[in-house]
Amino acid sequence: MEKKKILVAMSGGVDSSVTAALLKDEGHEVGGATIRTWLPEGCVSKERKACCGVSGLKDARGVADLLGIRHWVFNFEKEFKAYVIDSFASEYLRGRTPNPCILCNAHIKFRLFLDRARQLGFDFIATGHYAQIGYEPLRESYYILEGMDSLKDQSYVLFPLDQDVLRSLILPLGCYRKSEVRAKARQWNLAVMDKSDSQEICFVPDHDYGSFLEREYLRKELGMQNTVDEPRGVITTKDGKILGRHGGYFHYTRGQRRGLGVPYRERLYVIGTDPKKNEVIVGTRPDVMSQSCIVGNVQWFLRPEPHERLRIHVKIRSQHKKALAQVALVDANSVHVIFDDPQEAITPGQAAVFYEGSRVLGGGWIDQYNAP
Repeated sequence: MEKKKILVAMSGGVDSSVTAALLKDEGHEVGGATIRTWLPEGCVSKERKACCGVSGLKDARGVADLLGIRHWVFNFEKEFKAYVIDSFASEYLRGRTPNPCILCNAHIKFRLFLDRARQLGFDFIATGHYAQIGYEPLRESYYILEGMDSLKDQSYVLFPLDQDVLRSLILPLGCYRKSEVRAKARQWNLAVMDKSDSQEICFVPDHDYGSFLEREYLRKELGMQNTVDEPRGVITTKDGKILGRHGGYFHYTRGQRRGLGVPYRERLYVIGTDPKKNEVIVGTRPDVMSQSCIVGNVQWFLRPEPHERLRIHVKIRSQHKKALAQVALVDANSVHVIFDDPQEAITPGQAAVFYEGSRVLGGGWIDQYNAP
């Protein structure tokens, strides 16, 4: 086996720690690096692993010491805020629902990380993502494959990676199940072997996106100082009937069921928001169902022919079950997706990722949806 010089992105979790240990055990020259991202105001607890990353850094460094590999810290705070935080806030305040983890993968966790790794003399990078990499010789193109563990598969969030990143990327955990990774961590006596997985967006550890946006963006931009200035609006049905009030449309996203706080004869869902009017529009389950959508800014690993109509599966959220659909090119950068069956809460701003079997053909960002 050819010995490679590989820099592992080490978050301090069990997956990235086992990734480093596996590659070291295979005889490669391995280093580790932890990314330092943006620190929001008010995050003062040194042990809050998500937003501050102090405990994660400590764990990553401890594993690196145990493995006998060098460890670096990359300060990407400025880039993370520009490419991830600001983009997330801009989209959310437009009434869209972005996926910041995909933005981070596209700009920070892979592209920027690879550039810094090469500056240190490394030829390859590796992460603890549960996905695999394939190669299509006829098209001379790399692509992403689903990971073996269907419950942990992360292929959905990797569709924006470019060919330069893919040819320099190693994903050792793609052929493992999570239980096997835990067993490996115990075998090597890694201190993180029982550490729980992070289920949160790193810069919003309490999952309260609306409060984050209000605190970090709206209050600064609008000069709001106290609760008297709360940006209150109305909750209305699609035909204009007012059902209640809310504390800002940015607390809500399409498909949301909880937190509406208004009585109604049927279960209500958010079917949309109107940022200009600061309104939240609600309806029943049929109102949140759609059968087609336009997906823009599409990036392909394996691009179809211009007039080809694909019969493939499409995934519209990370936890969404892939659904069979017909996909046709609209132009060079967008496609029209028509599902066989209506899907719940197709949401502008979210990613739609295209699968042929276990292969990811490409993906893009949902621009608009249409009723069944």
